[in-house]
Amino acid sequence: MANKIKTKYSPGNMWSGLLFGLGLAAFVDETVFHQLLHWHHFYDKSTTNVGLVSDGLFHAFSWFATIGSLFMVADLRRRSAFHLKRWWGGVLLGAGGFQLYDGIIQHKLMRIHQIRYVENILIYDLIWNIIAVIMLIIGGWLAFKTKRETEIGRDK
Repeated sequence: MANKIKTKYSPGNMWSGLLFGLGLAAFVDETVFHQLLHWHHFYDKSTTNVGLVSDGLFHAFSWFATIGSLFMVADLRRRSAFHLKRWWGGVLLGAGGFQLYDGIIQHKLMRIHQIRYVENILIYDLIWNIIAVIMLIIGGWLAFKTKRETEIGRDK
């Protein structure tokens, strides 16, 4: 019976992990790169005041995603359907997906901000995007591995 419950709620583990990973990556980005290092704002194509407001909205979004995901985890735990490894796979996929989206879409295509405004940005871009790809690979591997475990009833 426990395996059927876990299988039934398995997508909830992935979705809550994705949401938590997205919120966590956004929170770390906003806290470290926006507030502590002052490298950029969420939106750098206007005044500093607009940049600060955009940072505040971005920060609120990251916390809504993080808190929402934790409510989902609480529900999964209540139903005895929480699968930690599958959830971590979702966290890494969410964080890596956010970071790769940020690095490619927001930094390069939309150009709403850069990681840092320096002469040679390439090293920053490479490190940012390589870390994102590593998170996506590990998260994808965990998601695949735990999906198979759940399907054959080996999950622990």
